[in-house]
Amino acid sequence: MADSLPSFLVVDGNNVIHAWPKLSKIYRQRKASAYQELVKVLESYQDFSDQRVVVVFDGRGTKTTEEREKGSIQIFYSAQNISADSIIERLAAGNTAKYHIVVATDDVSIQDAVVAFGGEAISSDSLAERIKNSQNEMNRWLEARRRQN
Repeated sequence: MADSLPSFLVVDGNNVIHAWPKLSKIYRQRKASAYQELVKVLESYQDFSDQRVVVVFDGRGTKTTEEREKGSIQIFYSAQNISADSIIERLAAGNTAKYHIVVATDDVSIQDAVVAFGGEAISSDSLAERIKNSQNEMNRWLEARRRQN
């Protein structure tokens, strides 16, 4: 892995939602709200990290769709007949030569595939820790700027 390569964080959306208790609870009440909350957290992470973020969710229609607003994270919804796992694996397989790919999932088969393609795999707990550390760093940065003024 070359540090000079641009870095992408690819998140297995449904897997992370089910692994994080707060999001899992929201998901049981209203699936769309859990998706929105995860996207909000990931947008904040992208804003303060050096990684572009891609999140992949399972089945949302007859074809795979992609959403992205300028400067925001990239969101894929797999077609009903295609798993998010296969999209994640294709993203890793096709991009590890050009980018440092980090995939966040607890699915061991996806983790193994990503590593075999030359990417890095982290667990949902590791993702939560990275996000927490990024938020703490952002808070320290903001506090330092307030003290300067």
